[in-house]
Amino acid sequence: MPLVAHNNLPTFSRLSEEGHIVLSKNRALQQDIRELHIGLLNMMPDAALSATEKQFIGLIGNCNQIAQFYVYPFSLPELPRSKEALAHIHEHYFNFDDLQKQGLDALIISGANVANPTLELESFWAPLTEVVHWASKNVASTLCSCLATHALVKQIYNIDRRRMPQKKWGVYSHHICAPSHPILQNINTRFDVPHSRYNDISREQFESAGLRVLAESVDAGVHVASSPDYFSVIYFQGHPEYDVISLLKEYKRDVISFVNGTLEEQPPFPENYFSKKGEEIATTFLTEAIHVKKRGDKIPEFPEKELLLDVDNTWGDTGKAIVNNWLGLVYGLTSLDRLGQYMEGVDPNNPLDIKIL
Repeated sequence: MPLVAHNNLPTFSRLSEEGHIVLSKNRALQQDIRELHIGLLNMMPDAALSATEKQFIGLIGNCNQIAQFYVYPFSLPELPRSKEALAHIHEHYFNFDDLQKQGLDALIISGANVANPTLELESFWAPLTEVVHWASKNVASTLCSCLATHALVKQIYNIDRRRMPQKKWGVYSHHICAPSHPILQNINTRFDVPHSRYNDISREQFESAGLRVLAESVDAGVHVASSPDYFSVIYFQGHPEYDVISLLKEYKRDVISFVNGTLEEQPPFPENYFSKKGEEIATTFLTEAIHVKKRGDKIPEFPEKELLLDVDNTWGDTGKAIVNNWLGLVYGLTSLDRLGQYMEGVDPNNPLDIKIL
């Protein structure tokens, strides 16, 4: 929760200059304390639908323990779904039309699977455009994850993501590029983030559109960027919401597909994820599974439990801290009326009142 500069103590000014959230006494008196209402647009395929909602809702719930958060998952009817997934959505998800009438304070947009050469051909493209347009006028900030980042940068700035020579997959070290930005306060200046993607938007591409690069990696590229106003849209290319098992599940899926012949190339290990011991366990399984498959016998069980004991979560605390900072900023800027975008006195073109970082 933000500090209130209730007297002229110089420390308040110094902290504010360093990017800490410090409210003036007048601003604090205008701020009514209430719950936050957050939309979660889940565009992930059926197999990852529940896992994605759990990851993001869990991340929100593990943040600030004072404010109350209402999270409203919704999806797009244009996305192809199985009967089981549709039943889950029908029972537990919300309708976007209803959410527009009720109002939201913030919005999170997940990634999605793609099946076409360009994003504009995807079934989610047109309805996503509608959601993004509404959010730009009605929520304090939108947080985009991975594919959603690529889609919004294309929609808003007409910048195409670029295919990388090989999949960027693993856990990578990152550093802060804008230490005074409020969303990066009180986190390590170097931190890990998982990535799992074939495409990339480079620093040069972000900056060519006036977007602000906030954190990046020498090996994985930009992770965090923002809209030109520093806040209305926050872009992630990595996956701070991932559980410790997420990359292991992806590796297991690909290995089984390779053994069964539905994946042509042997999948590499996620970078900087397994230890040497873990790689040996995985290699032993793969060798045995291929041998057994050639004999026509049933392949052995994948050593998921054994490998899970070998991996560490080196990104969760920082991911939680960044999202917590984001939510804190939303809390301090959003309108008391859920149908309003910002509280009175906030400039929608510069909601954080940042001059330059």
